[in-house]
Amino acid sequence: MREVLIEKRQQKELTQLEVAEKIGVSEVFVRKIEKGDRNPSVETMLKFESLYSTSMRLLFPDIFQVSIDTKCINSKEVV
Repeated sequence: MREVLIEKRQQKELTQLEVAEKIGVSEVFVRKIEKGDRNPSVETMLKFESLYSTSMRLLFPDIFQVSIDTKCINSKEVV
């Protein structure tokens, strides 16, 4: 699940159908993107970014591999 993507849609009080109409894709595709079953093209990610005024890196962290390894950062051991 892409939680930030879903939260942004809910904050704007939009349905998946309304999002689909605004960005020019099908409602089914929006549902699959939100579930993480499908990955959008860069063009579609840019449309989500514009619609939600949020970086695509935050909307799709799984695609961009955005993770913070605090265990490694906080470790005093140097490997």
